[in-house]
Formats: sequence, C-alpha cells, structure tokens
Amino acid sequence: MNCIIIDDDKLSRRVIEEFINKTDELKLVGSFKNAIDAINTISKDVNIQLIFLDIEMPEMNGIDFLNSMKVPLQVIIISSKEKYAIEAFDYDVTDYLLKPIAYSRFYKAVTKALKRQDQTKQDADDKGEIFIKKGSSLVRIKFDNILWVEALENYVILNTINDRMTIHFTMKAIEKKLPANKFTRIHRSFIVNVNKISVIQDNFVEIKSQNVTKNIPIGKSFKDQLLRDINLMIK
Repeated sequence: MNCIIIDDDKLSRRVIEEFINKTDELKLVGSFKNAIDAINTISKDVNIQLIFLDIEMPEMNGIDFLNSMKVPLQVIIISSKEKYAIEAFDYDVTDYLLKPIAYSRFYKAVTKALKRQDQTKQDADDKGEIFIKKGSSLVRIKFDNILWVEALENYVILNTINDRMTIHFTMKAIEKKLPANKFTRIHRSFIVNVNKISVIQDNFVEIKSQNVTKNIPIGKSFKDQLLRDINLMIK
C-alpha cells in the first residue's frame, strides 16, 4: 500500500517512517509536517491508499483534515491522547494508535488496513466495476468495458469501448485493482481484457470490440502466463 504521514512532530514522523520502511507491504510516498501540504499532494496523486494522521496539529488539525477529504482513503490515527478516539472512529478510521507506538501494534493496524483493502477489491470484483478519478470527479467504469491498459511513464492509459482515460497510477497498482480472472499482463507496458482477445499470434494479440481493433505486443516473459490464462478461460 502506498502511504503518507501527516504529523507536525519530527521525531514521531521519523519513527513511523522507520516502521514503514521495515514493512514490506507498505511504501512511503510522502511525509508531511502539516495537513495543508498533504492535501495538495493527495489532490494530485490518486495512488495513495493509506494515511498515518496525527490529530493535534497547527493550522489544520486531524479532525479538520478528515472533514476535508473528498476521496475516501484509509486512515490510521497516531495520537498522544486517547480523547479523540470516539470522534475519529465516527469517520470510519481503520485504527487509532497511541504514542509511543510499538512496532507490533503498528503492524497490527497495518494488517487491518490490508484486510480492508482486499475486501474493497473483492467488493469491486463482485460488482464488476471500478471507480476512477477523472479531474475532481469519480467515474464508474465496468470491467467489461475496459479493453486494455497501457503504460505511459508515471501514468497509465485506460482504453475502454468509448473512451481513453489517463490516470496517475503505476502498472503494478492498476494490475492489483483489476480482477485476475478477466485481465492479464502480456507485456511490460500492456494489460489486456482476456475476453476481448480475438486472435493470438506469435508476438501479438488482437483486441477487437465494436469499431476498435488493436494489435498489442506480447512480451517474451509474459507469453506462458497468457497461455495459461487463456486455458483457464476455455476449460
């Protein structure tokens, strides 16, 4: 999970940074001493999944920050005081950690966040759709309407039946969001909807849907997995 820290206390930030760096399931993408700088980053980066948030901060405290959140993200509170816990859980925070924090307690909170993330993904798979941030809006896209995903530097292009959407995501992150029984990675730069493949050649697949036809290269290291996925689809 990509995560950020928001805490005005330098020592506290350093402790959480060290905990994150020793936790394989987490990747630190930002550490902020105030909520305002964090908000500016979140508005630009939709690939943040978890926030470690202090409550008592100048300018904008943690509760004010929770009120300002436009995109639902998981939040783990880190606070030196217990009195804010009831109010914080009203915002459906994932966990509430009291300083000083032991790593064992930190990891327990992270485990809860990972379980929530898995459940959210499962719920999305069951619904057959995903929400993608486009500008200031969240757009619902059905998995069946996604033809292929294409890497573009620090972005990916989501190619659907009717649209092309450029979003700030890595290929690895978007691959985790897509159901494995529908999508497979066939190249370092391409993920395809298996159900939209019309022809498989030695070094490319043909994606065809309505008026859209696209030949997409198959990377050598991905071909065996593609064939296994196709076999699964036709059993």
